[in-house]
Amino acid sequence: MHVLLVTDAFPPICGGSGWSTYELARGLRRAGHELTIVRPRPGQPPGETRSQYEDFTVREFGTYAPGLPFVRNYFKNERLQRTLGAYLEPIIRDERIDIVHGQHLLSAPGAIRAARRMHVPVVVTVRDYWPVCYWSDLIHDYDADSLCPACSSGMMLKCIRPRAKRLAPIASAAIPYMTRNLAWRRQTLSEANAVIAVSSAIARDLRVRAPELARTRLELIPNPVDVQRIRTAAQTVPPDVRRPYAIYIGKLAPNKGSHKLMPAINAANLTWPVIVVGDGPGRAEAEAAAKASGRDVRFTGWLSREDALSWLAHASMLLFPSHGPESLSRVLLEASALGIATAAMETGGTRDIIAHEATGLLSSTVDEFSEHIERLANSATLRARLGANAKQLIDQRFDSRAVVQRVTALYQDLATGSRSGAGSGVRGRLAHG
Repeated sequence: MHVLLVTDAFPPICGGSGWSTYELARGLRRAGHELTIVRPRPGQPPGETRSQYEDFTVREFGTYAPGLPFVRNYFKNERLQRTLGAYLEPIIRDERIDIVHGQHLLSAPGAIRAARRMHVPVVVTVRDYWPVCYWSDLIHDYDADSLCPACSSGMMLKCIRPRAKRLAPIASAAIPYMTRNLAWRRQTLSEANAVIAVSSAIARDLRVRAPELARTRLELIPNPVDVQRIRTAAQTVPPDVRRPYAIYIGKLAPNKGSHKLMPAINAANLTWPVIVVGDGPGRAEAEAAAKASGRDVRFTGWLSREDALSWLAHASMLLFPSHGPESLSRVLLEASALGIATAAMETGGTRDIIAHEATGLLSSTVDEFSEHIERLANSATLRARLGANAKQLIDQRFDSRAVVQRVTALYQDLATGSRSGAGSGVRGRLAHG
């Protein structure tokens, strides 16, 4: 099959969603499928440019997007659907695309529009909460333990405050647009032939919070992980640091729980070195807290994938204090593939990877999180048992070959249905696999 992947992100500079798309692309090509990859780039000069990563050519589609908040969002959403769709249609026609696969918020609406107009099946992978939350993270208050129960006007008013701060009274005037935009996202997504949710939490929230998807085919298929590639890449000389050490990898931001990191480490009285790989708006606060603690905490900033995997592979414990509802964390998948014991806050799809006391330790509060850090630090036996179980889980459920096989089976099913005239995608089922 010739598959058109339309994605918001792709290596070498990207987060977990981009690397997941890359793993999917590698798996599809390894299985013998032909690929065309397109990445919309709102805010970049209009027109097509091309970039290269390994043996993948990515068509970068630049479009105008102003810097003004909310206006920028319109250009990156509703407006982009039309311009990206018009760009994709001749690609679908001229390159005889068999199936279109949108990967995220920016890419999905245009992919759906073009595919439907060209009568080609279209699949969309949902990796976070963009169809049911304007901010894609379900966070209405960075200090609250609970997540947003529903995206009502009242809750939107609450969630604007921590983001807009002093400008909140002015920003609240955008609530009518936010409401329309969110409804547009859900309605557009419902027009896909199938939606892939990468975790049980995402699937559940789509069913509960997006009634527009009631008759849309919904499949539960996790992000693929090339387990052997990760283990091979991690076979490096140990970093120059006293061992054992703990590690945090990710954006330093409120939704990732970076503000919980040092309080938990202090409460656990962790004497190990702690390596913090990443950057973000919470870095200054975390560095100040680390300095005040007097502990050996090292901030590396963002590292290459190879260097980050090397640090992770030689760590004795992963710290995962995430505050927002993780869909299916790539860091957790990679740590598990490497057999690294994990102390994690329970949020979103984390339970799909971490089973408490089996493949890691799950916490519902910062106090529990600190207790679990202390337990892992004090027991090499516990760390070894949890790490071994985590490796086994990843091999069984998340290895890329098995995951890609399920994705291609979906493609074939949709393509067959399309040729027979039954490809509407209105099947209303959730397959757990």
